[in-house]
Amino acid sequence: MRLDIAALSDVGRRKKNNEDSYVVVREGAKGLRLFKEGAMVCVADGLGGHTGGEIASKLAVRIIGDVVKEKPLPAPSNGSPDDNSGGPLPRVRVSIERANESIYQTNRDLVRTRRPMGTTVLTGVVTPKKVFIGNVGDSRCYHIRENEILAQTEDHSWVDEQVKLGLMSKAEAETDRRKNIVTRCVGTHEEVTVDTYLWHIVPGDMLLFCTDGLVNMVKDDDIKAEFRRGGTSAEISQRLVNLANENGGKDNVTVVVVNVSPTPTRLIYMRLASFLRQKGIGIAWGLGIALFGLVAFLTGYGLHDKLKGVLPF
Repeated sequence: MRLDIAALSDVGRRKKNNEDSYVVVREGAKGLRLFKEGAMVCVADGLGGHTGGEIASKLAVRIIGDVVKEKPLPAPSNGSPDDNSGGPLPRVRVSIERANESIYQTNRDLVRTRRPMGTTVLTGVVTPKKVFIGNVGDSRCYHIRENEILAQTEDHSWVDEQVKLGLMSKAEAETDRRKNIVTRCVGTHEEVTVDTYLWHIVPGDMLLFCTDGLVNMVKDDDIKAEFRRGGTSAEISQRLVNLANENGGKDNVTVVVVNVSPTPTRLIYMRLASFLRQKGIGIAWGLGIALFGLVAFLTGYGLHDKLKGVLPF
């Protein structure tokens, strides 16, 4: 399965430490059994102001990353195509629950007088026709087709709950100072509820996995605009991170962009265009100098022929 994947994590402009973590596991990885074609993506955002947020996020992605070594569960014979009881999705859910158990136990053993460490977790398994997602917290996944957002995961945040209850508008939620308060996370409680999603994808679709350092700094319309500009996944990732920082960079920001099954021709074109954009000035100067040299040589050669009988050399 062809996937153009790029991941980028940045500390931002206000924080000293990066408490975000991520992992991308591609087909061909050692011990891989969860899927034959595709990739697994996991992003985690350690809770700021808590003990060891960066430790919690790193521990979570390590534990969840190990799930690729397990076989998917067989789908029930009487299940529907959208049944979540088979395939990679149950494994994704269980891996997040394992991460919660491990971090929670670490808190019980080591963290007694301070705020317990915790993290958001967003995990997706991308296969040729489907993407299986598990989510806890306010990191977010977008499904983008033809530059429009078809679907996105639900945030477990205080402002999001206020919007659902009709106590706050979406516009108010975007600017509220409490939007970084999560109502659900991994590691702070003995049990955790994992939201799961099953999205159907087609070649040309784009997926964006990101922490709230992006969505709190960049509006959805601006995210769509960056995808509309096109480019490789690496270029889109870099532009999104740059935009978050330009808008204030109040938090760490992590993004993973996945281009689903681009055609070989399209992939070659995107990467060549990216190379030329990066090296374009140098190439233009080089071609200009070469062209000037060629013109000078031809001009000099022609002039020499004309003056051959006149000049003494």
